[in-house]
Amino acid sequence: MRGAMVGGVGYAAGRAGARRSGQEQSQEQRLAELESQQQAPPSAPAAPAPSAETTVEQLQKLAQLRDSGVLTPEEFEAQKQKVLAGG
Repeated sequence: MRGAMVGGVGYAAGRAGARRSGQEQSQEQRLAELESQQQAPPSAPAAPAPSAETTVEQLQKLAQLRDSGVLTPEEFEAQKQKVLAGG
């Protein structure tokens, strides 16, 4: 009887430790995800790099980015104004 009691206590302690370990591991994973999100570069793309592209080609690329959802309409308008201003 005593052996069963000791075994039951050991089993319960082992389960509690495993549960705690699982919770800690889950918490560590969530922290790592949050840290990686904070280190990610901003989602707004930078202005197009100066190149030999024509203004029309630059505007077409911006329109594609807007249509694919990479740029918001507001970001598209801001970038379009930069291209049209020559910068």
